Amino acid sequence: MSRRLFLERFAAMIGMGIAAPMAVAAPRRQTELQRSPIAGFQYHQGEAVWPALVVGSPVDLVREADNPYDSRAVSVEWQGQKIGYVPRTDNAAISQLLDRGEHVSAMITVLNSSANPWERIEFAIYLDQ
Repeated sequence: MSRRLFLERFAAMIGMGIAAPMAVAAPRRQTELQRSPIAGFQYHQGEAVWPALVVGSPVDLVREADNPYDSRAVSVEWQGQKIGYVPRTDNAAISQLLDRGEHVSAMITVLNSSANPWERIEFAIYLDQ
């Protein structure tokens, strides 16, 4: 096949969309919004799952708008097990983002074997863009 014939056919394929370049997914950007301890660790499944937790593990943030104690409550779950909450003093912005359907993620950043439950787990919350 001659170079000219190749280029003509290639140009025709581009015109039909056959040889259009594949879309390359842009890398996902994350902006860290806050770091907090997990509130209520001692009242939920935190102790039960403690041996399996590792730094870097993703945790899910679940909005609890019907929570009778805090209308802005956001629970923190690890593999479907509730391990606590975003502290009440830190949950206003996160609850609003979740209510708006924004993509928010979180992961464990610190694990401490402290007797104080407020010092056991620290996690970071990110806005995914």
